[in-house]
Amino acid sequence: MRDFTSFSKAMQRIAVDAVNATKPTAIVYGKVTSISPLKVNVEQKMTLTNAQLVLTRNVTDFETELKLDGQSSKQKYMIHNALKVGEEVLMIQMQGGQKYIVIDRVMT
Repeated sequence: MRDFTSFSKAMQRIAVDAVNATKPTAIVYGKVTSISPLKVNVEQKMTLTNAQLVLTRNVTDFETELKLDGQSSKQKYMIHNALKVGEEVLMIQMQGGQKYIVIDRVMT
């Protein structure tokens, strides 16, 4: 019975190590340290640059069309939503750990 328990624990350890080796997705926090070029410091361990970051609409300037009450047609409006230095962001580390999707700001 002892041999089976040791074998079982060894197999569990191997399975966990195999999953961790593939670097599955993870939620991480970062802080914007520069805008041009964009740089985000991740938990004071490393700095990510434009090449590693995928930005969502929540953290970029974008244009949208709106039709307000009483208007006959849509009008274009610019939404100024780009990141600013010092803001904290919520990110998803993509599998493999090479790219990070910046989901949104963290409100503190």
